[in-house]
Amino acid sequence: MIKVMFLCTANSCRSQMAEGFAWEFGKGIIEVHSAGLMAAGVHRRAAAVMKEAGIDISKQKSKEIDENLLKQMDIIVTLCVNAEEYCPRTPPGITRIHWPIRDPVGTLGSEEMIMRDFRRARNEIREKVEGLIKDISCKTFNL
Repeated sequence: MIKVMFLCTANSCRSQMAEGFAWEFGKGIIEVHSAGLMAAGVHRRAAAVMKEAGIDISKQKSKEIDENLLKQMDIIVTLCVNAEEYCPRTPPGITRIHWPIRDPVGTLGSEEMIMRDFRRARNEIREKVEGLIKDISCKTFNL
């Protein structure tokens, strides 16, 4: 089984959504982890938009990066500039991918506008996770 870790700044939104989609779509194919440069809890709006997609991430835990666990991964996916820049150096032999998904947490405006931006991030992440799992399952992903 391929081990994948999704990283972002606070492990509260983007990496949590990616973890949720990966668990759902990658059953039997990948072992999924997520972490952040800090742990800030699962964002309530991230949980809400994932629930709209039929995936419950409300019980997932926000975690800081564990460098020992990081070394066990086959693939590390960063979902923000902070994680890409400040994440510990990727050990040799581990594939690193960067998905620059804009953070919806800082969105200003009405609740409707904010939720629209969370849905945008969710949809971008879903598409990328589905593509990654397809590549892994079709063995078109080079590890």
